[in-house]
Amino acid sequence: MSVQTEGTDTAGGPAVRKGRAPAPPRGADRASRSPAGRLAAAPYLLLLPALVATLVLLGWPLVKNGMLSFQNLNPRQLIQHLTEWNGFHNYQQVLTGSDFWKVVERSVLFTAANVVLIMLVGTLIGLLLARLGKKMRLTLLVGLVLAWAMPVIAATTVYQWLFAQRFGVVNWVLDKLGWHSMADYNWMGSQFSTFSVIVLLIVWQSIPFVAINLYAATTTIPKELYEAASLDGAGAWQSFTSVTLPFLRPFLYSTTFLEVIWVFKAFPQVFAMNEGGPDRLTETLPIYAYVEGVGNQHFGVGAAISFLTILVLLVITSYYLRMVLKQEEDEL
Repeated sequence: MSVQTEGTDTAGGPAVRKGRAPAPPRGADRASRSPAGRLAAAPYLLLLPALVATLVLLGWPLVKNGMLSFQNLNPRQLIQHLTEWNGFHNYQQVLTGSDFWKVVERSVLFTAANVVLIMLVGTLIGLLLARLGKKMRLTLLVGLVLAWAMPVIAATTVYQWLFAQRFGVVNWVLDKLGWHSMADYNWMGSQFSTFSVIVLLIVWQSIPFVAINLYAATTTIPKELYEAASLDGAGAWQSFTSVTLPFLRPFLYSTTFLEVIWVFKAFPQVFAMNEGGPDRLTETLPIYAYVEGVGNQHFGVGAAISFLTILVLLVITSYYLRMVLKQEEDEL
């Protein structure tokens, strides 16, 4: 009977010790892990320049503005280089006054009216682009891009000419159409008419962004879904509600969110059109902060109003932001 000894080779060869494999060199494990570590850190390194630029260009001015909102800063303090801290007095002065809340209400209504018109007309034009032929689509796209590319002040100046009281094209056309009372109408003489011109200007400038992006979103919808819907007997409206709208809903949420921000902080159109007049009845929160801060030289009060403007905007957009974040979580 043969007995096999542990740790020896029965063939008479050298003994082989059973156990764990020999450990690799110390540098080999580090070399195998370093590429993965670099790949994991790459996104953060790519975001670092944008983060630094944001902190320098936005973060620091925001901190300085916050410090300014707690100071009593008027021409006297500027000339004498004085720093007078007054705590929450600026915020108390703004929040206890009736003018601020009237401007907040006006700004919210102004933003709502603009965003509803922008999204409605922009969506219709975007859907129209998806159905037009190649030549007509190109013509409409060129017109939208030209309207979008026009500088804000240039577009505002054109609208001032169009709605001028004596030599405006709009009054001339209305007079020729039979509304003779509009021949010398002052569009900047009342709150409603002034806001009407400003809303028309902002909607005209914003529609291209919505329409072009919506058209781009429609090109991603598979055509097989429309064919399946037609085989099931769905009409045009049913195809829109069951196929087109579900695909466009994320776009509509995000675009509405962006338009709310863009319209709420619109400054050049409102100020250049009539400087918040007549009688400061068309002032929105950005105009109100500028007039109180720079116009009346109450810089601390203006800084407090600008900070409150940011808070109001965050409250308005919180609902849309929550929907966008929830949708991203559902997609993950």
